[in-house]
Amino acid sequence: MNSLNRLIELFGKFPGIGPRQARRFVHFLLSQNGSYPEEFVSLLRSLKREVARCPSCMRFFSGKHAPDALCQLCANTHRNRSLLMVVEKDIDADIVEKSGTYDGLYFILGGTIPILEKNPEERVRVKELEKIIGERLNKTEGANALAELILALSATPDGEHTAGYLSVRLAPFASA
Repeated sequence: MNSLNRLIELFGKFPGIGPRQARRFVHFLLSQNGSYPEEFVSLLRSLKREVARCPSCMRFFSGKHAPDALCQLCANTHRNRSLLMVVEKDIDADIVEKSGTYDGLYFILGGTIPILEKNPEERVRVKELEKIIGERLNKTEGANALAELILALSATPDGEHTAGYLSVRLAPFASA
């Protein structure tokens, strides 16, 4: 496969991008003059070096950081640590943040579980969520103790199935 078709195929794997839109992206890049294509490639290369995943909420964040560094939301001591909102993707947390209506912490689940999925632990970060909840319940007391877990998942069959799965998996923490 030549580089033109391979790049069209790669763009076609982006969420919401079909083959026609992918082809438009490639032709747009080919039609650009000057340093645009080189800057685009350079930014793609630097993405993995400059962006990390927060070990607490699993959000991507940029900047130079140590492997165990927290994102700006998790590191903010003014946030309500008694609230934990579970969302599907980073963009969902960003949308809630822009609304300005929530001041708690987040956990990025990594997607939803399709109804017929046989290995749900491979689709979402349920083990990591259980670990975070366990740590927050066992090590934190007072105003910082986890008091409420909010499942903010999409109102789709897969989102509802995921919420049901999480309710069962996280039920032991409710009695802790």
